[in-house]
Amino acid sequence: DVQLVESGGGSVQAGGSLTLSCSASGSNIRYNCIAWFRQVSGKERDGVAVIYSGSDITHYADSVKGRFTISEDNLKNTVDLQISGLSLNDTATYYCALVQPLLGGSPCRIPIPERDVRIWGQGTQVTVS
Repeated sequence: DVQLVESGGGSVQAGGSLTLSCSASGSNIRYNCIAWFRQVSGKERDGVAVIYSGSDITHYADSVKGRFTISEDNLKNTVDLQISGLSLNDTATYYCALVQPLLGGSPCRIPIPERDVRIWGQGTQVTVS
């Protein structure tokens, strides 16, 4: 089974940048959708970016387009989320997730129903001040 571990969270100043990393172990993540979700305290968890592992297929939530970049390092079996122009609204717990790919059309999508998530990471906190 795949295990996902996030890292890179912390406290940052508004306007700054941050890179979160999702490290996968236990099995290869190729041909799966690897997504980043975020959850603001008291609100639902929302998918913000997703990549189809082994391809260039990516999708972003409208709210983060132009500021978030998801990328994969096949050798390290990691998926990173680069965030620029951080604002207070980006304060949240960020989760990495392995999502069941869809059949037909694009294998990954935004928004992502939580029922399609097969594996969650433990989350990493990002606090912007």
